[in-house]
Amino acid sequence: MVSQDQRRRQLAREKFLRQQQRRTETRRKAQTRNAVIASVLGVVVVGSVVSFTTGVFTDDDKKANASAEVTPSASAPSKAPDPCQKPAPGKVEALSWKKEPAMTIDTSAKYTMKLATTCGDIGIAMKTAAAPHTVNSFDFLAKKGFFDHTKCHRLTTNGIYVLQCGDPQGTGAGGPGYTIPDENLKDTSLKGNVYPAGTVAMANTGQKHSGGSQFFLVYQDSQLPPSYTPFGTIDPAGMSVLKKIAAAGENTGAGDGAPNATVVINKASVTKS
Repeated sequence: MVSQDQRRRQLAREKFLRQQQRRTETRRKAQTRNAVIASVLGVVVVGSVVSFTTGVFTDDDKKANASAEVTPSASAPSKAPDPCQKPAPGKVEALSWKKEPAMTIDTSAKYTMKLATTCGDIGIAMKTAAAPHTVNSFDFLAKKGFFDHTKCHRLTTNGIYVLQCGDPQGTGAGGPGYTIPDENLKDTSLKGNVYPAGTVAMANTGQKHSGGSQFFLVYQDSQLPPSYTPFGTIDPAGMSVLKKIAAAGENTGAGDGAPNATVVINKASVTKS
């Protein structure tokens, strides 16, 4: 017999999937519009939506992941105090590339990523050997300043428990203009279709090999299909920051929306150990 908790999680995942399908269609329309704009301005703008196909995140669909649709309530949810600081001066750079960057990292070496956010630093030990394309892409994008001044646009607090970041548009529809292959989907940490707390994984569109720049950080064990490349593990100090963000809640009161905390990545950097 399916328990009420299991049924609740199933319904939550199905709801996310429907939202992601709608966002994928929105993305197709946006790409057509952007192609016309690019031909006039000479600027390539290719969005990759991030959201989780099963209730997590797919790359710009993750699903992409834009803000979730919710049923209006009689009264607005109470908003917790913002635990974070004001963003550093600066603005997001409009950067885009037509293809995945060439492999330049040492796949036998260890790499760490540091997200210096308005809420505190989040350190991530990257799984270089298991996810070389993903780590190489983050190394490339970080060096270009792609993530600097970007907002973490989505927090889920019901069914799955993640903070989603990596979209320069801050809407769930942005990306680097290229996609990278899925990797490490049989990671030993993924047991029983659960992404454990501390995991950092790629969002995607729900299709294979559709990851871009959007990623999610898991602050509590979350049941998801093994379709999202796990490429890093958050350090203890970073987990404290992530839990502080989660504790502030999201702005819809329905378990899926923009975080109440002002989460901005002031600077992202990747370092070879």
